[in-house]
Amino acid sequence: MSSPAEFYNSLPPVSKAYGTLCFLTTAAFQLNLFDLRTIALLYQPVFTQFQVWRLFTNFFFLGKFSINFGIRLLMIARYGVQLEKGPFDKRTADFLWMMLFGAFFLLVLSAIPFFWSPFLGASMVFMLLYLWSREFPTTQINIYGLVTLKAFYLPWAMLMLDTIFGSSIMPSLLGIVAGHLYYFLTVLHPLATGRNLLRTPTWVHKLVALLGWGVQSNSGFRPNSANTATGSVATGSDLLPHSFVRAYKFLTGVGLLTHPLLR
Repeated sequence: MSSPAEFYNSLPPVSKAYGTLCFLTTAAFQLNLFDLRTIALLYQPVFTQFQVWRLFTNFFFLGKFSINFGIRLLMIARYGVQLEKGPFDKRTADFLWMMLFGAFFLLVLSAIPFFWSPFLGASMVFMLLYLWSREFPTTQINIYGLVTLKAFYLPWAMLMLDTIFGSSIMPSLLGIVAGHLYYFLTVLHPLATGRNLLRTPTWVHKLVALLGWGVQSNSGFRPNSANTATGSVATGSDLLPHSFVRAYKFLTGVGLLTHPLLR
């Protein structure tokens, strides 16, 4: 049996980074290091005070340390990881683009007052769950040792459990909608017409290559990291520090960190 450190280091890069950020955000909140109102999705301060970080940070809060938090984190570790290692194997840029597209779509939906939610982390997790259920529809899933069903129905079963336990179903439902839209644009529509309306942009491939996050089988870009020369994903304790350095160089190169508003 592998140790927790070995398991963590074996995780694919995008799911690993997202899960880590979600855990650290909740841990910092539990330690009273920040007020939740400073990271919540509030559109007025985004546009009137240029608090653009809210468009990103709201995705990293999955709730306080609780059973629900643990379940959502495990969903990333299972369904996100299986997606990234399975259908998205050697397609790290496509996986990252899927999450970026989902985040953008969820932000647009949340701009409508009826659909607004201060934190969209649960929606992102449900998007991963929905896509996993479409990629592995016949997998048998056992829920709490009580019910066994095919993976295709798992998102709806989880939605029903949210209703039974009195949780809001809106974030989960938004995640399902976002997941289905991505699946339609990248799988169903291309099968019917032969055209992919949601190709991964070149800049995402470049970013993933600079981060050293795996060899891209569908891209001419290759990571700079020697650790990924064989096509395996980057692992090890140096993943985040080196990645952040490369990300900084990338953002500087495209001018995002030299914008007059950020000086």
